[in-house]
Amino acid sequence: MQTTLIVIYTDHLRECAAFYSGLGLPLQAEQHGNGPEHHAAELGTMVVELYPATEHRPATGSLRLGFRLPHHAAPRDLPPGRHLLTDPDGRTIDLEITENPA
Repeated sequence: MQTTLIVIYTDHLRECAAFYSGLGLPLQAEQHGNGPEHHAAELGTMVVELYPATEHRPATGSLRLGFRLPHHAAPRDLPPGRHLLTDPDGRTIDLEITENPA
């Protein structure tokens, strides 16, 4: 089994898009037909999407996400190691920054 899709519903779409883009997630704005504007990024075979929360699809504040990226791609000059960050909706983001290969 593989993870192929993660959808995050948020009350802070623009702020979350900026936050996750700042972590290096290559988000693109999208809209399908009459559906809501949202943001999506492909990570290999997985798609991560940010959608605006609605009455029927509330924000998912209890979700925890983990990402690993090389030091040269790390945001805000974070040193190698594990960092726990918080997105605009209060979700914990476990960010592991690895050493650059020699």
